[in-house]
Amino acid sequence: MDGESAGCVEDETFSADGATITINGVSAHPGYAKSKMEHAIKIAAAIVERLPREGCSPETTSGKQGFLHPIGIEGALEQATLSFIVRDFTEEGLKEKEVLLETIVKDVMKDYPRSTYTFEVKEQYRNMKQVIDRHPHVLEYAIEAIRRAGLRPMRTAIRGGTDGSRLSFMGLPCPNIFAGEHAFHSRLEWVSRQDMEKAVQTIVHLAMIWEEKA
Repeated sequence: MDGESAGCVEDETFSADGATITINGVSAHPGYAKSKMEHAIKIAAAIVERLPREGCSPETTSGKQGFLHPIGIEGALEQATLSFIVRDFTEEGLKEKEVLLETIVKDVMKDYPRSTYTFEVKEQYRNMKQVIDRHPHVLEYAIEAIRRAGLRPMRTAIRGGTDGSRLSFMGLPCPNIFAGEHAFHSRLEWVSRQDMEKAVQTIVHLAMIWEEKA
């Protein structure tokens, strides 16, 4: 129960990785730095500047498009760290974006021959559709429960993640049912009381359907 408008049921999420880039620059006294200093913060800034502006960032993508998204930067002259989240609906799409990101890093580093970097990718979660497609009755029951609550089911994909992704890969296939949430993770996030009431009705019907099918 982690979805948006009344009637929505979601069986698909992003697949997600996290990427960390650590830049090791070259320190020198700023008064005597000519042809010596290679500033890690400036290298990190150059990497961010070269990220694609169209088609690969949250502010220019929608639907089934994924993205590269810098979420943190910290550091000093000698070392700086960039943190990214990488999102796509397929693992192939994730890999393409990670290759693109490291290609950008390598290209930037050509201008700083005495500096080095490390590039680390960690899996965060995967598209729950991979699991739910093997258990279609789970989604069918959720859709029927929404109908019994007097709503028109709307099957959608989440441009984000949900606990259902984790639960699905832990052995509990778990499509996402609406809960009346809106403007997720913004300062104006809010929830609809009427949608929440319909969500309660849907849960009751869903429990009844599972009992009927047992």
